[in-house]
Amino acid sequence: MADRRIWDISQRLHNGLPVWPGDTAFQQVRTWQVEEGSPVNVAALTLSTHSGAHADAPLHYDAGGADIASVPLEPYLGECLVVDARGSVGEVRVGDLPHLHSADRVLFRTFERFPHDDWVENFTAISPEAIEWMAVQGVKLVGTDAPSIDPQNSKEMAAHKAVLAADMRVLEGLVLDDVAPGRYELIALPLSIVGGDASPVRAILRELTND
Repeated sequence: MADRRIWDISQRLHNGLPVWPGDTAFQQVRTWQVEEGSPVNVAALTLSTHSGAHADAPLHYDAGGADIASVPLEPYLGECLVVDARGSVGEVRVGDLPHLHSADRVLFRTFERFPHDDWVENFTAISPEAIEWMAVQGVKLVGTDAPSIDPQNSKEMAAHKAVLAADMRVLEGLVLDDVAPGRYELIALPLSIVGGDASPVRAILRELTND
């Protein structure tokens, strides 16, 4: 079998990584260094659970929700549909959605080019009605290249509440610039952080087989 192509859709984590306003900045500091006589290099990380590409746990938007260590992994692994939503204004609405053809996982590209070096406030959210419509279609995971499925200044968190009601999973901060619309295999497993409201992921897409 020929090797299947892989697309890395994760952000590269680095000092200076843009983060949600007021959230913890990403920082990597060497604690042991070969240059200083240590046999190994070891670093300490300071970061938000929402750094870069990440998976939200129900605990993020529900005080009694499951932490990221407790959620099933199946939604983060399997066939998905990538949707080009760059034409959506403000939020992705039901009318913007294509036929999902029984897709269990749907990822939305909203940025023309992903803003690796800058924080963008007016990103494209996903409407709660679109979340509800996808849930009816059997979608169990929704992903986006935006930093959130809700607008930055939202106080109601309506899209997150719709996800919670449908027991769906969420991936945010994906990088989909080089991915054409269509179907792929998604692999985006969160870390098993006990008590974690989210976790960074190394998200990839893999070419489907023709079987």
